[in-house]
Amino acid sequence: MKQIKIGHISEIESMRSRVITIEDTEIALFKLSTGEIKAIENKCPHKGGKLSEGILCDHHVFCPLHDWKINLNDGLVQEPDEGCVVSFRVEADSESGDLYLYMEDKAYKAS
Repeated sequence: MKQIKIGHISEIESMRSRVITIEDTEIALFKLSTGEIKAIENKCPHKGGKLSEGILCDHHVFCPLHDWKINLNDGLVQEPDEGCVVSFRVEADSESGDLYLYMEDKAYKAS
């Protein structure tokens, strides 16, 4: 598993998103009202909508194209729709506020 420094917690406003790209993968980072950071692939499995442009509610994001509800904890699309997106673990260093994203070595390579 690769640990990749992706920025600082202050770079994302509460209830907002930020997009990063690692290799060819766009990842949407979301800062929840609790301050927790969640990361998922920035592409709805339905029609490829940019999830970073969706509306946040609790620990879900709603796709801006067709309102699919996606759980930010595990990437699962909520019923009655089906599907999933890749989710990533993100941790903030408690002292520095630096953010680290964790990716599987075999699936992705950090640049």
